[in-house]
Amino acid sequence: MLFHDHSHIEMRIEEKMADSKSYDLAALKINQQSRNRSDLGKRTKLFIIAGAVVAVGLVAFLFSGKKTIVEISPARSISASEGTSLLNASGYVTPRRRATVAAKITGRVQELMVEEGMHVELGQVLAKIDSSDADARLKAAEADLAVARATIAEIMVNIADGERSLKRISNLHKNGVASNNDYDKTQALVDGLKARLAMTQVQITAAQARREMALTDIENCIVRAPFSGVAVSKDAQVGEMVSPISAGGGFTRTGISTIVDMLSLEIEVDVNESYLAKVSIGQKVDATLDAYPDWHLPASVRTIIPTADRQKATIKVRIAFETMDPKILPDMGVKVSFLSKPEKGKGNIIVVRRSGVQDEDGKQAVYIFKNGRAVRQPVKTGEVFENDVEITEGVAADDKIIVTSSLQPLQDGMRAEIKK
Repeated sequence: MLFHDHSHIEMRIEEKMADSKSYDLAALKINQQSRNRSDLGKRTKLFIIAGAVVAVGLVAFLFSGKKTIVEISPARSISASEGTSLLNASGYVTPRRRATVAAKITGRVQELMVEEGMHVELGQVLAKIDSSDADARLKAAEADLAVARATIAEIMVNIADGERSLKRISNLHKNGVASNNDYDKTQALVDGLKARLAMTQVQITAAQARREMALTDIENCIVRAPFSGVAVSKDAQVGEMVSPISAGGGFTRTGISTIVDMLSLEIEVDVNESYLAKVSIGQKVDATLDAYPDWHLPASVRTIIPTADRQKATIKVRIAFETMDPKILPDMGVKVSFLSKPEKGKGNIIVVRRSGVQDEDGKQAVYIFKNGRAVRQPVKTGEVFENDVEITEGVAADDKIIVTSSLQPLQDGMRAEIKK
């Protein structure tokens, strides 16, 4: 009985110990809501740290040694009294007088006296063609001429003798001493000599013509400049064959040199027919060569070619320079602005390229290149032209306005380097 009770007590103790272990394990479990709050806090801290790192990196980049490459265009002061831009176009410098000088005959180049860039005058000898054939023809014509002239002298002597004989026969015929037959033969002899004289005179004329032709052939062997200008190309070499027409299967040259009259240079542009109403003869034009973008050349419309290109829907317009300069060369690219009529009484205005004006939250500003940095400058704008904008406040003439950069958007104080 005692043993049974003792066993019962041990079983009760073991049950209490199991309940106690179960209670302790439940107490060690992590609450899910607490875990979610802890994860959110960690993620927030990570985001804050990452944003700070990015901000610090951006600032470090902007003010580090790395520079953004920029393109600048100086602010320009233009006179409103000279007109504002109505239309822009691009084209090329072309000469009105340009000639590829060629020989009038086919022959071999014997001497070449022209080089690229050489100034030549009207009539200056540029090349000589082999004239041996023409020289031979000249000698033959001169020989024929000499023979004809010598024959003339002989005939004149015979005519003088025949006329004396005819005079004697005529007197004898009147006195009945000479027969009619003798008189007729003497008369025929004199008439024949006179006919031979006329024919010989014609032969002299023909010989003189052949001589002149040979001289012309010799002169044609000398190639001369048709007008004063500059040689822009040398198209043949000594020893090559030249011809006024293409021959020889491509081995014969058709030109000696190309001459350009530099005083006849003008601008040729294509204007879209939709904007032709903005162009008129005599209209003032502001021209800028691609090679010298800061050099503005005054010009005016010389003529409008009265025909259209139906495929491009454009009209050719020729523009004359008001002053010439040695730096203006044929086939240079050029941009032009057709100007409006002058507005009297209005002074100079400052204009910058439209691409240089930034709209930032409704406020307009430009970035000026100063001391190797992009400096933000608030501005006030006025009239808007095709490619330019009038600046009424904030910019002075010749300020270096940044119009493009390798890093967008620009930041005030950013280090910059001008594109080369």
